[in-house]
Amino acid sequence: MKVPQKYLSRQGEITESFLREMNKHMDDFMAGRVEEMVHLKDIAAVMFLHPVHVSNVVKLYTGLHPCHFYELRIVQEAKALLGDLALSISDVAGRLTYDTSNFTKFFKQYEGMTPTEYRKKLSGQNENAHHEAFTKSNLKIIA
Repeated sequence: MKVPQKYLSRQGEITESFLREMNKHMDDFMAGRVEEMVHLKDIAAVMFLHPVHVSNVVKLYTGLHPCHFYELRIVQEAKALLGDLALSISDVAGRLTYDTSNFTKFFKQYEGMTPTEYRKKLSGQNENAHHEAFTKSNLKIIA
């Protein structure tokens, strides 16, 4: 199938614009400046483009649907929130507009582990880092 020229001429520019607007929105959402996550159609509207056009161009340029990038950013934010042990898994899910069950499924789909397993992994890494730092500092004292 021949790709229409209108999709080829500005693919990089449209993709960069989509990613910039999506990241700006996520920054605003996480900072509490906006209350709801937007949809592709809302980002496309800010770009003054039709959502189908944005979707087609981003997919053509990257090989991935625009939602993939949005979901990766949500996972990035989830991982940062999960690092705060004062927040329950339910709190993290709610902050990202998910119920706990769907958040767990979503997170596992991208990370290959549940949020609880991710926290355990983080906890183990932190303990290992603390142990290594303690060991190194003791070696310096002995030497």
